Amino acid sequence: MSWYDALEAGELTMRPGDYESRRFGVAVDRISISASAGTPLPEVLAAVDKSTADVVILRYPAREVSWFAALASGPRTALLADSLVYWSLPVGKGRRPAPLAGFAATHEQAVDDDLVDDLVGDIFGDYGNHYCANPLFAPAQALAGYQEWARRSVEDQGAVVLRGPDRRVLALATVDQQRSWTEIELAGVVPAEQGRGRYGHLLAAVEDAATSRRLVISTQGHNTGVQRAWARYGFEPIHTLLTVHLVGPDLPLAARQ
Repeated sequence: MSWYDALEAGELTMRPGDYESRRFGVAVDRISISASAGTPLPEVLAAVDKSTADVVILRYPAREVSWFAALASGPRTALLADSLVYWSLPVGKGRRPAPLAGFAATHEQAVDDDLVDDLVGDIFGDYGNHYCANPLFAPAQALAGYQEWARRSVEDQGAVVLRGPDRRVLALATVDQQRSWTEIELAGVVPAEQGRGRYGHLLAAVEDAATSRRLVISTQGHNTGVQRAWARYGFEPIHTLLTVHLVGPDLPLAARQ
């Protein structure tokens, strides 16, 4: 969920989840309430009731701690699908690591689709994203969705890559450059290079490539390891959303994996 939808939209937004619907074979709607919306619970429940989709993916500010009970009391089965934590950094304020001799981290306008698929598969293959909470959504299909998302992002705005002395790509970050912020969408280091300080160099390269004054990023709440890395680099937590999947009463939740 983008920074704009999460914090700045100022209203409840509802749209078809076209990519999820095609990928998982069930109709999906997405409803999101931004931090600035102030939407009352009855409007949220009315929007959920209006949806005819098999699954509604609802995201709302975590401060609304009483909402889940009401959602779980409705006709749909409510599945708590973790949270999204948003962090922010003023560009130029990152605590940059010392340069790595022989390594290069730059923004590249084109990255081969097969390479993107391989990198995302290696980096995010075990990532516990919100789809994992729903037995209607197979993990392999969810990963394919991340790969598709990364390919679209690279085609649109390129990617920041960290290459080793042999020119192999060791880390990848896809970004969405907006006027007021640069959002890091997917970012990670290949497993063989993790724990060696490579991630800080990737963040520094994203900071260099940013065309705005603010760098923003988000992850599932359980992903504390990467949040520690963000804190070390200088990011600060800004907002938390809860994710709830609301499954229609006619859909059995037997695993289809």
